[in-house]
Amino acid sequence: MSKRWFCCIDGKVFVNVEVIQLNNCLQKHNYKMKRSTKLIAAACTAVAIFLGSNVKAQIITPNKLRFGVGVEGGVPTGAAHDLSNAYLGGTARLQYGLSNHLAVTLTSGYYNFFGKDDGTGTGTKYQSLGMVPIKAGLKAFFTSNLYFGAEVGAGIETKTFLPQTVSQTVAEKDTKLILSPGVGYATKHWDVGVRYENFSGQSNNYGLVGLRLAYGFGL
Repeated sequence: MSKRWFCCIDGKVFVNVEVIQLNNCLQKHNYKMKRSTKLIAAACTAVAIFLGSNVKAQIITPNKLRFGVGVEGGVPTGAAHDLSNAYLGGTARLQYGLSNHLAVTLTSGYYNFFGKDDGTGTGTKYQSLGMVPIKAGLKAFFTSNLYFGAEVGAGIETKTFLPQTVSQTVAEKDTKLILSPGVGYATKHWDVGVRYENFSGQSNNYGLVGLRLAYGFGL
């Protein structure tokens, strides 16, 4: 309640209007605060509902196939790092759900390791190395969206690092053993993964650290 005081001067009555106005201002402020609190609570509830429904949509569907297409890039490691600074690739992946949190995958596509300067001082570069990977793997979700992946397979070299003056027809192109652990984040349609991939065999080992962005859908 507001406090009022009265006084009488020459028969006229005066009321403390300032106290009444201050009280009205506080009431309006409290009303605005309550309304803002309700709006924030409603927004938080809406976000929670959205995230909850979105999380449910990310769980692997058992006994169902998914298909995804991705682009990727990264940095060569090991012996390849001396001959290339970067690689780009495109891959397609088929996924089959074993349970709500586990799936098997089959991935193939093409990698291109860009050759870098050959060190002769002439400005020429090594030819690029090309590879067709064929990999089988597992994808295990440890939260609704985060997963651990592991793949094994073969990498078929289609061309290799050579000086520009040497023809690829005389090059020895190997088939490498691929071992690849990684982690990723997946939603209903998008999949972002980071992995290390090792290529071994023929006493010439190298690898890559790559980032893959893919779009997928159920079949």
